[in-house]
Parts: sequence; structure tokens; C-alpha cells
Amino acid sequence: MSNPLLEQHHLPPFSSIHPEHVEPAIDELLARNRSRIAQLTQDAEVPSWESLVEVLEQLNDELSQAWSPVSHLNSVMNSDELREAYNRCLPKLSQYWTELGQNQALYQAFKALAESDGYAELSQAQKTVVEHSLRDFRLSGIALPEAEQKRYAELQQRLSELTTKFSENVLDATHGWYRHITDEAQLAGLPAHAISAAKEAAQERELEGWVITLDFPAYFAVMAHAEDRSLREELYRAYSTRASDQGPTAGQWDNSAIMDEILELRTELAKLLGFDNYADYSLATKMAQSSEQVIGFIRDLAGKSRTLAERELGELKGFALETDGLDELCAWDLSFYAEKLKLARFDISQQALRPYFPLPKVLDGLFAVVGRLFDVQFEQILEFDSWHKDARLYRLSRDGEAIAYCYLDPFARAKKRGGAWMDDCRVRRRLPDGSLQLPVAYLVCNFTPPTSGHPALLTHDEVTTLFHEFGHGLHHMLTQIDVSDVSGINGVAWDAVELPSQFLENWCWEPEALALISGHYETGEPLPQEMLDKMLAAKHFQAGMMMLRQLEFALFDFRLHGEYEPGKTKVQAVLDSVRDEVAVFQPPRENRFQNGFTHIFAGGYAAGYYSYKWAEVLSADAFSRFEEDGIFNPETGLAFRQAILEQGGSREAMELFVEFRGREPSVDALLRHSGIE
Repeated sequence: MSNPLLEQHHLPPFSSIHPEHVEPAIDELLARNRSRIAQLTQDAEVPSWESLVEVLEQLNDELSQAWSPVSHLNSVMNSDELREAYNRCLPKLSQYWTELGQNQALYQAFKALAESDGYAELSQAQKTVVEHSLRDFRLSGIALPEAEQKRYAELQQRLSELTTKFSENVLDATHGWYRHITDEAQLAGLPAHAISAAKEAAQERELEGWVITLDFPAYFAVMAHAEDRSLREELYRAYSTRASDQGPTAGQWDNSAIMDEILELRTELAKLLGFDNYADYSLATKMAQSSEQVIGFIRDLAGKSRTLAERELGELKGFALETDGLDELCAWDLSFYAEKLKLARFDISQQALRPYFPLPKVLDGLFAVVGRLFDVQFEQILEFDSWHKDARLYRLSRDGEAIAYCYLDPFARAKKRGGAWMDDCRVRRRLPDGSLQLPVAYLVCNFTPPTSGHPALLTHDEVTTLFHEFGHGLHHMLTQIDVSDVSGINGVAWDAVELPSQFLENWCWEPEALALISGHYETGEPLPQEMLDKMLAAKHFQAGMMMLRQLEFALFDFRLHGEYEPGKTKVQAVLDSVRDEVAVFQPPRENRFQNGFTHIFAGGYAAGYYSYKWAEVLSADAFSRFEEDGIFNPETGLAFRQAILEQGGSREAMELFVEFRGREPSVDALLRHSGIE
């Protein structure tokens, strides 16, 4: 019988993935890989790229291709059966990758290849793969005594289980609470699309009236627009205490003990490998050189932003007092009065912009922008093996030849993880028969779905989110590297991986690009000049407060992983200390932001959340060249594509940046783009 996860289709066969098949199929692949790797390392001859790395690449790529659609479905179509199958496979996969990293014979084979006469003849990308592999062997405890290697494997397996459980708790807590409303007066101020979505959410639950969930579009609509202050407070308290010991579902999906165990095990793992703490361990694969450099970078930006943020908060308090006699601004008032102040000052709001950003028009515009910049064409494929009716598939071509594929799953729904992300479905690589495997990307968002009568209408913030994730997708899809470990986003330093995503966001603010991505959903009329002028004027609204919010998260993450001492460090105390230093507004005491901070407890951003700001320096500076040359300058677009997007992780991120920009990055462009000069 063929392996159901590895049928040789052009694209993944989602419809043939059944939970009961997942574990046997993964078991079969793991057994095959172990057997082949054992054979690989028994060869007495000096290994070559073809006899060692190419074979290993093929085995691991087939395993990744089998697991990728399962992992994807677990995020976008979660079910109890799939979750159980997924969780049964995780420890097995974790064990396999740990074994690989601690395979002494494999390590010696890579060392022999690096020291062989043939090494000099390898391409730059191939040499980088060998260098990264030797580094990763060391970071996997290859030099540890046997007992400590065993402990390392146990730590990795347990961390894999804990981070998955953390994410599940946040998902369950988000969907485990909702507010049923029967009095329409409580919905005063909410935009029509939010009321319509709340009506549909009630109907799904066979309830009369309206249901407000904690899915972010529904939650944020209330926080920014609901005139009923008690409703805003109720939603805020439910959302900010998710998966914790506080709030309406206190203790039900509590992540508190899980966070402590994750931090304890990460600290132990770092020390096992000879690092002082997990923050130092994390920097071994990043652009930043030291913990002191990262902390200094965060504090420097915070210092430069603080005066502006304090002034912005003062203005907000004054506005709330003046308009509604509110003498104490609470956490559930911030977004509401910010939206009102923005409207009063600039006569513009995200809601007013929505009709001009229907998703079909935005997508056409996105493809047009990317096409002009990077010489690539897009074509929607209407018939494909899908997981949900909302999912779409696009082919990317150049000169009539397919170069990549991209799935898009745009709308929020039950059993789908919140947020927005890009992930790789399949990586570009040269196959043993000489043919080329094309890259395939997943692009996932959680926009408000279309309602009867009109298409999905996006806020400008959501348009920016779409461009951001598509920037990651381009990094993955436009690569010209044929070696999977450094192809696309693979092998790229984590604090440089946000460069293409944040870079692409800039076109959401350029009048020439906005003409392509906007058009009223009823009339097709482009965004009026008057609205455009107001939107651009409002671009830096509360930029200081937003900058400090991100820096608060970054400093909390980095200090937590740098300072954690098991049994002594209290996660809440670290966050309180960071807020005292960085924040200009203190949330309520029961706020448990950390319990839902999936980026660092269940994503890849542990001791790396600073990467967003670090890469923003790179992206702002890179974009400043387009400001100088013209935002659609084809030569500049080609230079960015060739230096950044096509090179993947084949060379050092700083080297590639300097190749494009002609110098090392400067923080000035970021401050200017953020309105903090």
C-alpha cells in the first residue's frame, strides 16, 4: 500500500489525509529514514556532496512534505481526532530530529566532507549547508557525554509537547468563551460588518440575537467601536486573561505552570550546551552578536520613543476627559478613544476605509505591485485538492514558466488558529533526477469573512498584514537556491527573516501602489485623494505608543530567557519590571498577556521577539533606496530580488544587505518611517 501522506502529487493531497492514517504513515517514513541513514554512515569512502548531503536532503524533504500538510490542517481545520494524531506524532518527530543532531557517525561524515579535497569545489550555498550542519550538530549536543545527550533528547521532546499544549490552551480558551447579546442597544457603535458577523456567530450556535467571540476581528471591533463601556470591559477582561488563573475561564486552560516548565527546560538545555542562559543560546543562529547588543538596541529605541509616547498618552487622556468627562482612562478605553481621537483629528477611521479595500481588489493590486517590482505573474488555479471552500491556490510564473505556488486561506472561522502567518508547504530544490522541485507556500490570515451582499472588506491594517505575510511568501517562493537547507527562508538568520515581510508593507502607504490595491466595492471608485491625504497624515498616529508596546514585548521576552532561574524567577514579576521601565500605560493587575504569548512560548520567537524591530531597521533602510530611486524602479526591484529574495540563507544576512544597500544599515530610516525623528 502506498504511503497516504506521500503520494507523488504535484501538490499535497489534502483530501486523502485522514487522522487514522497519519501516525502509521509517519512511522513508516521515520523507520525508512533511520535505515537509510544507518547505511549512509557505513560507507568507508570519503563522503561527497552527492553521496551524503543530497541523500540526506531527499530523505528529510520527503518527511517534511508528508508532515507539512498535517501540521497545516492542525492549524486551520483543527479537530479532536487530528489533534490526537498530531500530538502522537510530535514526540516521534522530535526524537528523530534530536537523534539526527546527535548522530556521531553523521557528524564525522560532515566533518570529513568539510576537510576533503572536494569541499573547495562546492558552491557557496552547498558550503553554507555544511557549515550550518556542523554548527547545528554542536548546538544539538554532539560533544556531550552519552548521559547528557540522552537528557538533551528528553528536554527537546518534552519542550515539543509543552509548546504544543500552550498553543492548544490559547486556542481552546479563545473559543471557550463568548458573549451572547439579545439587546441590540449594546451593539451601538459597532460597524455593520461586525454586527452582521455577530449575528452569524449566534446562528451557528442556534441562538437568537448576537454572539461576540474572542476571535481577534470580533474582539477588536468591540474594543475600538462599542459605545457600551461595560461590554468593552467584559471583553477586555476575558481576552487579556485567556489561558490563565484569572478572568471568566480562570484555571480552565491555564498556561501558568506550562510557561514555568518551558522556561526551566530551555534554561537547562542552554546550560547543557555550555551557554549561560537561553538568550545566549538563541543568538548562536542570529545576526545579533550578544545579549548586551540586543538589550542595548531595545533600550535605545525605547529611549528615543518615550517622550513621544508620553505626549500621545497625555493627548488621549485629555481627549477622553474633554469629550466624555472620563477622568480615568482604563485599558478597555485605549482603542476606543484612540479611534475617536484619530477620527476627530484626521477625519479618518479604519472602518471608513473598509469599503475601499474589498479583498478581491486588494489581491489583484498586491499581485500587480509584486509583478511590477519583481517581474512575476499570478494566475488563480480554480480546481485543486483543498481543505476548505475559502482556500485558494495561485501559480506564480515568469516568462510563461511556473516558478512557485501559493495557497491562501484568508478568513477567520472556528477550529482555526488565530493570527496571520506564512509557512512553507514545499521547498525549492534540485531533485536527484536533475528536475526542479518548485516552492509552495501557505499564506493564512483571519479576516472577517464576506457577508451576504458584499465581499470581505479589509481595514488598511489588514491590508498591511496581508502584504507582510506575502513578503515572507516571496522570500520562500522567489528563491533561486536549489539546496533545501538554505533555500527560501531556510537557513536565514531569525532576526533577518522579517526583512522581506516588513519591506513589502511600505507599498501599502504609497499613493502609486494604493491606486492599484484600492477600489470601492460597489462603484470601483479608487480611494479619493482627500481620504488618501488623511490616511497618510494619520500614518504616525500613536507611533510612539505602538513602538513602546512592541519593545515591551521584546524586552520581556529577552530578559525572561536571559534571567530565568528555576524556582526563583516569577514570569509576572519580570513583565511588571519591564512595564515599569518601558510602558507609559499600566494594564490591570489581572492582565495575563504572557499566558497567550504564543510567539515566544509556542512559536519560533523565544529570545527572538526583538527580531521584528531589528529587521524593521533593515527593511526601512532597504526601502529608503526605493524612495531615492522610485518605488517601482525596475532596476532597484531587480537588485532587491537578486540580493535578498533569491539568495535564501546561502550567505550571511549582513553581507546580502550590504550588497543591496552599499553599506551597513542605519536606524535613521526606521525612526523617520515611524515619525520618531
